[in-house]
Amino acid sequence: MPLQTPNSSWSADLADFRELARTFCQKELAPHQQRWSEQKHVDRELWSKAGEVGLLALSIPEEYGGGGGTFAHEAVLYEEQVRAGDSAWGVAVHNGIVAHYLVNYASEEKKREWLPKLASGEMVGAVAMTEPGAGSDLQGITTRAVRDGDSYVINGAKTFITNGGLADLVVVVAKTDPDAGAHGVSLIVVECDAPGFRRGRVLDKVGLKGQDTAELFFDDVRVPAENLLGEEGQGFIQLMQQLPQERLIIAVTAVAGMETMIDDTIAYTKERTAFGRPVFSFQNTKFTLADAATEAAVARAFLDQCLDRHLRGELDVQGAAMVKLWTTERVGKVADECLQLFGGYGYMTEYPIARAWADVRISRIFGGTSEIMKEIISRGL
Repeated sequence: MPLQTPNSSWSADLADFRELARTFCQKELAPHQQRWSEQKHVDRELWSKAGEVGLLALSIPEEYGGGGGTFAHEAVLYEEQVRAGDSAWGVAVHNGIVAHYLVNYASEEKKREWLPKLASGEMVGAVAMTEPGAGSDLQGITTRAVRDGDSYVINGAKTFITNGGLADLVVVVAKTDPDAGAHGVSLIVVECDAPGFRRGRVLDKVGLKGQDTAELFFDDVRVPAENLLGEEGQGFIQLMQQLPQERLIIAVTAVAGMETMIDDTIAYTKERTAFGRPVFSFQNTKFTLADAATEAAVARAFLDQCLDRHLRGELDVQGAAMVKLWTTERVGKVADECLQLFGGYGYMTEYPIARAWADVRISRIFGGTSEIMKEIISRGL
């Protein structure tokens, strides 16, 4: 039985939505992978198309223009994106991260200004955390936001920013009090038409070739004080509150990636012959795929448990770190084993397995490295 159709309790009532998401991803994402890879970004109109059919701001309340759904709707979309072979569209950051920072921490006025634009695709969202000299250590950031009357003036540089090339709105992690450690971190929204904001290069990566991962620069960027999310000094707490969902998103895509790669490899090895018989008929092939299918089944069961907990508001930081660690380590192992079964063709980028193998490598790094996940888990032991 194919692994691509999870029989998950959290998604059992989402069949119609899954069909919508699948149709959109197969039509609007799958055919454009090579072109997007070459241009290093998706087409800007993709965001508007997604907004038109209701795939943006899925779990944001309808009063702000959102879909009024739950994280289960988000998870279905991310799964279908993976199954369409796409890693270019930064919808997970836009939907699952940026929109939730706004709905949870922005003022009522700003929610009504920004969220409908994210829901329609008029605005593309990004989060600017990482800096050239500070990766997982968010307390080590140097970007400054200085209060000046009814404005903040922001100076600094960010890198590895998903959606950075096309973003219209960026949630910036900055120091408002550089002497207060974690208590001096704040989140401030910058609209990308602000004077002093500029984009650097779209980065050339090992994988995720079609994603507009960019450098961002802030040179005396002045934004209204009401663009502050919540209160000054609350940024680190806000980040910690939202990171479990970000890590769960990464786990969703990792498990969907495992299932998809295994299905593709089973199909290939049953069609491909060596020494006069199908590659699948060799014991090594069958045992390798048996191990991979078991890894995917265990990961799916753990993911479903964490998704159920998250939908009940019970997923803690340690649980999110565990599922992110487990699934991303496993998807890397499965990707490598599946690529091996394709032989030389597995190393050709025209084959989805090759692109998937390169794409999943980052999952052990972004959203907090595997080493950071272990540190977080160990604190609760």
